[in-house]
This record gives sequence, C-alpha cells and structure tokens, in this order.
Amino acid sequence: MTRSAWKAEPAGPRSIALVGPYGSGKSTLFDALMTCAGAPVKRCGDTRSRSMSTELRLGHCHFLDEPWAILDCPGSVEFAYDTLSALMVCDLAVVVCEPSPERMASVTLLMKILEDHAIPHLVFINKIDMLAGRVRDSIAALQNYSNRPMVLRQVPIREADAITGYVDVVSERAYRYRREQDSELISLPNTMQEREREARAGLSEVLADHDDAILEKILEDVAPSSDELFRQLHHDQASGSIVQVLLGSATQGFGILRLWKALRHDAPNAWETAQRHGIAVSDQPLVQIFKTAHAGQAAYTGKLSLSRIWRGTLMDGATLNGNRVGGIHRFVGGEPVRVASANAGELVALGRLENCATGAVLGLHDSSEVMAFPEPPAPVFALVIATKDRKDDVKLSTALHKLVEEDPSISVVHEQATGETLLRGQGEVHLNVALERLATNYNLQINVGTPKIAFKETIRREVHQHARLKRQTGGHGQFADVKLEICPRERGAGFSFTDKIVGGAVPKQYIPAVREASEEAMQKGPFGYPVVDVGVTLVDGSFHSVDSSDMAFRTATRIGIGEALAKAEPVLLEPIDHVTVSVPNQFTAGVQRLLSGRRGQILGYAERPGWPGWDDVEALVPEAELHDFILQLRSDTMGLGSYRKSFDHLAEARGKLAH
Repeated sequence: MTRSAWKAEPAGPRSIALVGPYGSGKSTLFDALMTCAGAPVKRCGDTRSRSMSTELRLGHCHFLDEPWAILDCPGSVEFAYDTLSALMVCDLAVVVCEPSPERMASVTLLMKILEDHAIPHLVFINKIDMLAGRVRDSIAALQNYSNRPMVLRQVPIREADAITGYVDVVSERAYRYRREQDSELISLPNTMQEREREARAGLSEVLADHDDAILEKILEDVAPSSDELFRQLHHDQASGSIVQVLLGSATQGFGILRLWKALRHDAPNAWETAQRHGIAVSDQPLVQIFKTAHAGQAAYTGKLSLSRIWRGTLMDGATLNGNRVGGIHRFVGGEPVRVASANAGELVALGRLENCATGAVLGLHDSSEVMAFPEPPAPVFALVIATKDRKDDVKLSTALHKLVEEDPSISVVHEQATGETLLRGQGEVHLNVALERLATNYNLQINVGTPKIAFKETIRREVHQHARLKRQTGGHGQFADVKLEICPRERGAGFSFTDKIVGGAVPKQYIPAVREASEEAMQKGPFGYPVVDVGVTLVDGSFHSVDSSDMAFRTATRIGIGEALAKAEPVLLEPIDHVTVSVPNQFTAGVQRLLSGRRGQILGYAERPGWPGWDDVEALVPEAELHDFILQLRSDTMGLGSYRKSFDHLAEARGKLAH
C-alpha cells in the first residue's frame, strides 16, 4: 500500500510526544489539545502540588475520528530519562518553546536527541501572545540549535502591541485569534501582504532544495501553488528534511486547532515509525515497555507497564514472554479505561507484567527481537536515607525496588566505606519527588542527610615501636612482646606486612596473629578513618612458653600500631575525582571558574566529540566539593551543563578538612 493510498483512508492510531524545557507550557498545551479533541483531562498527581510537571502523562482521544495518544513529558532536565523513553516510541515529537530568542538555547539538548535518533518533529512556539520582538528573530535563534531548516508556517498579525492573529504562509489566509474558540477567517490586512510574500518566498526557497519542480518555477519567477507547497511540505516533514514551526498560545487557546490539523496531516503512520525502527513485518504482536508505574500514581492498583504496540493486535489475557497480560488500559480524561484489545501504533498500559522491566521487548512466543532503548543516565546527586522507625526497614526495601523499577534513572546503593544507604538520581527535585512518593504511596517516613565522604588516613614518617603485653591474673597470664617498624608507602600501594624474625624470637605460629592484628589496626586511625598505604615490619620480639598466645600477640600488636600511627605524623586523605563537564562553549570560561572555586585542578578543555559548539572541561576535583555541584552547574548554564566523574586518587586534605 502506498503512502498516498494509506492517507486516503482514516489513519490508524498515532502518537505524539510534547517535549520542551521547563516553563514552556507543555502541560497546558496537552490539556488544550485534549480539550479541543473533546477529551478534557483533569489535573492530578504532582501537577496539583508543584509548578512543574514531574511525571509522564498519557492521554487518549479522537480527532476527526482518528485515534491519538499524547504524551506530556516532564520539562526539567532531572526527569529527562522519561522524556527520552517517550521519544523512543512516539510517531512525532512537538517541541514546545517560548517566543523569547534568549530562551531558545534551552532546547539544545532536545534538538540534539531528536536529530541523533532521526525522530520526526515540529516546533510549536507557545505563548505567542507574549511575543515582544519579531518572530523571525525567534526562528533565527532556534535555527542555531538545529541542523534542519526551520520553516515558519505562520506569520503573526500584530495590532498595536498585541498579537491578534496570524497569516498561514501556504494558504495565504489570515485568521484572528479568539480565546478558546476556533480562529476567525479574515481578509489579509494590507500591512501584512509584504511580510506574507517575504515569508512565502523564504518557505518556497527551502522546499526548492528538495524539489526540482518548485526550483524551476522559482527560477522562472513563477509562484508555486499552495497545493504544490502543501505536498512538498508533507514530504519533507516526513523525511526529516525540514522542521515546521507553528505559533499559538495554549493558555488562550490560540492555534490549537491549527496544530491538530498539522499533526493529522504530517504525523507519520504507525507502520512508518515501525519501519524507521527496523521492525520486521509480521502479524504477530510485538510490544515494548517504555515506562513502569505502580499503585498510587493513578486510579488503579498494582503494576502498569506503559507500552507501544509495534505490530499486530494484542488481546487482553494474552501471554507475553511467559507473562499473562492482566488488563489493557487507555487513559481517557486522565483515568485508565480497560479495553479488550490494542492495535499496532497504540500506546497503552498493560497490567500485571510483573517480571518485565522498562525497555523490554515482548511477544507471544518469548520474543528474541532486540530494539534499542536508552540506558539510564549516571547519577549526579545523592542523599543518605534511613527510616525513622527501624521496623519499616523491610518495607523500605520493597518500596525502593518499586521506585527504581518505575524510574531507572534512580539507583540505591549501600556505601560500605561509610555504612550509609544512598538514594542517587539526577538532582535535588528528582530525589525530593522520589521521597514524596515513598511517603505518599508507601506511608514511609524517611530521615534524609548529606552523604559522608570516605576519607582515609596515612602517615608521613617511619616509626619504630616496641609494644609489650604482660598480664598476670592468676593461672596462665598473657605475654607478648613485639618490635615493629611502621613506614609510609607510595600512594595507592596499599598495606603490606613483612616478617623479619630470625632465630625464633617470635615463634612462627604467632606470626599470622601479628599480621592479622596489623591489618585490623588499619581500620581506624588517629582521626577515626581507615589507614592506607602503610607498611608494617615485624623485626623482633619475645615470648613466654606458657603465657604467650595468639590473643596476646594480637593485643600487643594493636597497642603498638595505635601508638605508632599517632607518632608517625598522620594525615587525612580525601578522594579526588576525575571530572568531565560538558557545556556549550559560551559557558566554558564560567565552568572553569566554578571548578577552580571548588578546589579543582583544571586539566584542560576540548571540543566535545559529535557536539559542535560544545566543550568538555576536564579537572581533578575533591569529592567533598561535588555533592551539590550539579545544582550550581545547571544554574550557571541554563540547565544545559552535565558532568561525569570517576575516582582518580587520594590526596592530602587541605584547609579546614586537614584539621
């Protein structure tokens, strides 16, 4: 079946993802689209208690008798993994942004993801009623962050200082905005005719790059018809050659119907998206989970797996990779509605797939097909957590397992060096939301703190230490005598023990006890931290044939080493991490100052591979300076900066830490 023949019939299920930076108005646009389609959604969950959305929302509706699924993706970079997961399964993305040119840089990461994964997308400039300058300046600023030409479909009509409507560049029709109503068709204002011709000529030139017929007409000074422009626009949008830009205001209801028409006309069909992902043709159902949710996040109980039906028809009760589907749900009005089946292209929630994780690809016969799915990002922020009531420890363990299942960008680790349980994620808000879920969904009260730093100790000079234990308490006493040399070793060399006893001054059967006690004594030095890079040599000693024992030699050794470490000029060591900070190059100098202000040693910077206009700044930074580093980095870089780290070495602590 050809694309044109397929389009002649009502389209099957299609899905779009609304993405954009925090504050761009995605959730308001989601509500406006759903209301326009006759399926208004009530706000719930986090949207009632905070100013930004922190959860992925799925809504189902029909527009002109065609089924649609819309994903409202969180805008904060801290919840970017949900957004990325949604983009992997949608047919088309709508990038929502504000009209201010100064704010356009905030879409950089999104545009890079969309282009790297060849995801079809268009741009909706929201809050157009707040446009202060020229829309062409907004487009020019946006173009800096996309390798594909931005094609402006509408020119705003300005009366006095207000945006009152728009001109459709292709149809050459003018419309006046009406609050929460369809726009009114009006005569093209005389003041807009020149600007409309200019915009239309610019659009024609972009399309001519991909169509010889349009190019020939332009060369012959003949204006292409609206039908020709519509046809080429559709072709270029589908192929990813261009990015259409539409205007509107979700709050006012401006441009919503026009956006729906563009989506209906230009969003790829389910089979085209499956083809883009390299999915083999078959009648057998193929399903992929892109998000997991548990009770407490909506009006349902148990586990729901938000999934894309890549092909075939899935029936309720079917068995996928050994797991029976316990319900198929669409979300109508914000509430799950159970249905009997789901078709290719649909985004639905599947119940009770207990053994299936986010990203899993499922089929009726234990599908072995592999589909790319993004790995969770490395954590950049951590908090220490513990239950206020120790009786809740088991309950917390179960809740944390579900929390990580819902959001793989969260991780939980037990730090052996400090004995703390760490909740790790993408930022302060990210972890605060996780803690709120623990309290709300699982009735858990959690104590929270800042993670301890795993300091170590070492010594600067060699010490000779004589230690003797002599106790007589009636019957057999305790006797052990050791002469030890304690010396510093090279950084990273670790602990060593050497036996230099000659002539049986200390019998061989007691040497292991001295060695073990030496290692045990290194667990806690004068400052209270583990001691590293120290060598212990047993050079001499004596024993008693009756009163000596393993225990006696252990005790004497521990006493001797404890006294020796205090004399050997002990120093505190702190972990130093190798840090790579990635930022747009206009922030490079500021990031270097930020790192230096956190006792960082700048190693250099270079262009980030595959990221034109971005730099990687490398530095060695004390781990003690990195707890809240991501918060300051994002604040200084419009939320665009990121970093990764790895342990590099231990170094002597300086300043206040040394005391």
